[in-house]
Amino acid sequence: MLVRKNYAQLGEVKAPYVHAVKHGDTLYVSGLTAFGTSAQQADIAAQAEVIFQQLHTIAAEEKRSLQDLIKVTIFITSFDEITALRSVLFKHYGDHLPASSLVQISQLFSPDLKIEIEAIIAL
Repeated sequence: MLVRKNYAQLGEVKAPYVHAVKHGDTLYVSGLTAFGTSAQQADIAAQAEVIFQQLHTIAAEEKRSLQDLIKVTIFITSFDEITALRSVLFKHYGDHLPASSLVQISQLFSPDLKIEIEAIIAL
């Protein structure tokens, strides 16, 4: 059975998707960005921090933590700030590294966004 979920703390979704879909013991989290936050026009590290706060919120709502991340897919618009991004990733992953894909794309839905992260979390 699929359970489609939105999290009030992340704000209202105004597009044709939900924040996450639960299937069995797995939660599939839609791509998260810093859109609509104070970090929207900031550097990639600041945007990534906002995204990880969103992931922490989702995990906490599910009574889990980021130690339960199975896989992340990270979309970035440039590798110019990769060192700063890696620092944020290691900070939030700790010793619990997930499987990961890192993909450079030309642009996200808003030109000032530099990063989008989608995740799979074990429940």
